[in-house]
Amino acid sequence: MAATSLPQTHRALVIKSRDQPLAVEVRPLPELRSGSAIVRNVNVQLVSYCREVWTGKRPYPFPTPMVPGGNSVARVAAVGPDATTLKPGQLVYIHNFISGRDNPDELCLFGFTSGFTEGSNSMVEKEWRDATLAEYTRVPLENCIPLDEARLLGSPQKGGLGYTADDLGGLQLCLVAYGGLVDIDLKAGETVIIAPATGQFGGAAVQVALAMGAGTVIAMGRNEEALKRVETLDPARVRILKMTGDWEAELEALRRFGTIDAYFDISPPMAQGSTHYKSCISSLRRHGRASLMGGLGDITIPVRAVVFGSLQLKGKWMYNRTDIPGFMRLVHSGLLKLGSNGGNEVMGKFGLEQWDAAFDMAAEKARVGQMTLITP
Repeated sequence: MAATSLPQTHRALVIKSRDQPLAVEVRPLPELRSGSAIVRNVNVQLVSYCREVWTGKRPYPFPTPMVPGGNSVARVAAVGPDATTLKPGQLVYIHNFISGRDNPDELCLFGFTSGFTEGSNSMVEKEWRDATLAEYTRVPLENCIPLDEARLLGSPQKGGLGYTADDLGGLQLCLVAYGGLVDIDLKAGETVIIAPATGQFGGAAVQVALAMGAGTVIAMGRNEEALKRVETLDPARVRILKMTGDWEAELEALRRFGTIDAYFDISPPMAQGSTHYKSCISSLRRHGRASLMGGLGDITIPVRAVVFGSLQLKGKWMYNRTDIPGFMRLVHSGLLKLGSNGGNEVMGKFGLEQWDAAFDMAAEKARVGQMTLITP
């Protein structure tokens, strides 16, 4: 197995139990095994609700003790003997959506939830318990996405895009949004509704839809100031519409935009009962498509509109592994704008010991393009 010079121990943020504060511990370095790599984490973007998950306020299943985390920008430190292309020192993006090797329908979010089946819970309990809020992490080889460092971080004068490693932290949200948009086959030139569009995931969906070539993106939300921020992503193609709580008025306003091909939704739980589901679905053209990615409960579907419009409503959790190459082509081509060019801003960077302040900032600064990073 190939490896750089590695320490015997490293620091990791640990959830001992849901009723105890998280703590930074010094732990033995993860053991390298076949089918895995050890990576040195550079940064981890926090989602706005991470504290709610890791303290048990949101009842996501996961074992304890556990090292939490999510997607990370990292460098390969060591690879198992069956690795064929990954090399120590290589810049990679670690995505945390792990699927079972013997059954790809067993799914978990590394460092976030052990999933919802006996198989996925067993996979996390026995093998993938400790994630990326640590200096080093053992990850599946297939969850290491190679990054073209010269292209992404190189200067524009030398053919690079001029990003920083911090800019790459924003890939997490965009990859999730891409999974839903590609699932409904969003095509260049089409008109798509993103609702709500003012939060982290909805804002990322606007960015991705633009990169995929959408002709018009209709961004919906309740906060007018936040909507105006979304509009600046591409004033020529982004149209904004405030949610009013009156589905018929929303529908009338949507129809003024002309033919609407698709609708992407990634509503949070607090959007339960919102009128925009009915107005957005009802606005779709015949054979229109909708991607529902939100983590809320049951919603009322306008069945008449779905049936007589021959609409497709598709649920999607995260993305497929086969989606990743297409997503990375958008990234490496420069079509998906990262960093300040894409309307993104790092609101704060924190070390592991500053986890409490980092969680607070992640919850507070959760509008489109806003990022909070932990740099282990």
